[in-house]
Amino acid sequence: MPPLSPSPAPSPSSPDAVVAALRAAGCVFAEDEARLILATARTPDEAAALVARRVAGEPLELVVGWAEFHGLRVTVAPGVFVPRRRTEFLVDQALAHAPHARVVVDLCCGSGAVGAALATALGSVELHAADLDPAAVRCARGNLADLGGRVYEGDLFGPLPDRLRGRVDILAANVPYVPSREVPLLPAEARDHEPLTALDGGADGLEVLRRVAAGAPAWLAPGGCLLVETSERQAPDAVEAFTGSGLTARLAVDDDRWAHVVVGTRTP
Repeated sequence: MPPLSPSPAPSPSSPDAVVAALRAAGCVFAEDEARLILATARTPDEAAALVARRVAGEPLELVVGWAEFHGLRVTVAPGVFVPRRRTEFLVDQALAHAPHARVVVDLCCGSGAVGAALATALGSVELHAADLDPAAVRCARGNLADLGGRVYEGDLFGPLPDRLRGRVDILAANVPYVPSREVPLLPAEARDHEPLTALDGGADGLEVLRRVAAGAPAWLAPGGCLLVETSERQAPDAVEAFTGSGLTARLAVDDDRWAHVVVGTRTP
C-alpha cells in the first residue's frame, strides 16, 4: 500500500492559517480578526498582505480600513487616529445633554467619528469639524460628506467660521490627553501608527484641554455644552479647567468602558 500523501499546506489566506498567524503574533481575538481580514481581502495575495500588516503590529482598523463606532462603520486611513469604543460614552453624554441640538462642532476630529455619530443620531444638524492633521482632515471629509459636514484644517477654533460664535449646541473635543513622558509607554499599535498630535497632551496631558475650555464659552450657545474625554487621574484638574473658564462642569463616568467625560455647560 503506497504511503499516504501529506496534507496540503493551508493557503496563506485560509481561515486556519490566518488564525494561526494572528494568534502567534499575540492577537487575543484572532478568530474574529481573521474573519474581518478575509472578508476585506479581494484576492489571496491581498489577504496575505493584510495579515502581514496586522502581524507587524498595525492596528486592525487601519488594516481593514474601517472602525466600528456607535453603530457606524467609519473609514480610517494610515496615519489617522483610530476612534476608541470608550469614546462612544462621550457621544451618549452629548445626546443626553442636548437631544435637540442643531449646531454641532467636532474639534480634534480625527476620522470624524464623533461628529458622524452625533449627526446620525440627531438627524438634521449643521455639522462642522476641524483637525490640525491634513490626513485626518481628508479622512473626516470622506466620512462626513454624506452628512453635510464641513471639515476645516487648522488648530482648534482657528479655522472655524466666525458665524458659529455663540451658536454651538454641542462642542465635542476628543483632545489628546496622554502626558508627554508617558507616550513611549503606549501600546505599539498607537505609538507607532497614530499621529503624535492625537496622543500627546503636553507635560500633564491637559494642555490642549485647557485651551479648548478657555475658548469654548465664546463659541457655545446659551445652554450649549462642551464635552471632553480625560482620564480618571486627570479628571479633577480637567473639571477645574472647565469651571475656571466660566462653564458649569460635571464629571460623567462609565466604569464598564473606563470612560471619563467632563461636560461643561454655558449658563443661559
